[in-house]
Amino acid sequence: MTTNNMQNPTRVVTGEVRLSYAHVWEPNSIQGGKPKYSVSLIIPKTDTATIAAIEKAVDAAIEAGIGKFGGKKPNKAALKLPLRDGDIERDDDAYKGAFFVNANSITAPQIVDANVAPILDRAEVYSGCYARVSLSFYAFNTNGNRGIACGLGNIQKTRDGEPLGGGRISAESDFGPAATGADDFLN
Repeated sequence: MTTNNMQNPTRVVTGEVRLSYAHVWEPNSIQGGKPKYSVSLIIPKTDTATIAAIEKAVDAAIEAGIGKFGGKKPNKAALKLPLRDGDIERDDDAYKGAFFVNANSITAPQIVDANVAPILDRAEVYSGCYARVSLSFYAFNTNGNRGIACGLGNIQKTRDGEPLGGGRISAESDFGPAATGADDFLN
């Protein structure tokens, strides 16, 4: 996990996280909103370095966003914050023992492998795989909602993982001889 505090204190590159609800290849519209690239990052609670870096970046975003909050630093407890507790907010085993952050962007992320070579095969990056992700945090104050949002930067896949959301089942599994219980339906 690294932070880029010298250039931008509101920017973080995570340690290894797990991708969930990954819409990283095509923008997706949520509740009729503007289509965005988005992903939920599952961060193990044991990754204290990434969690501390995110908390520090959120604090820096609050400071940088004072103008959006009427010129005064708001009470942090009164803001919507991006780092959330998976044990409390999600009834999903993948989120147990983890925090999560939802990140999005109107711009497509660059998606690379461990050698920073572009990944072109869309099947390689999916909900359930592991990655490092660059994030930026910024203040918002829209329609009475005030807080810190998380912008999606780039994604570096680190390894495969069990697909989340049921995963994709092959046609062979659905329709092959083993699925029907017969080797030859004419017999």
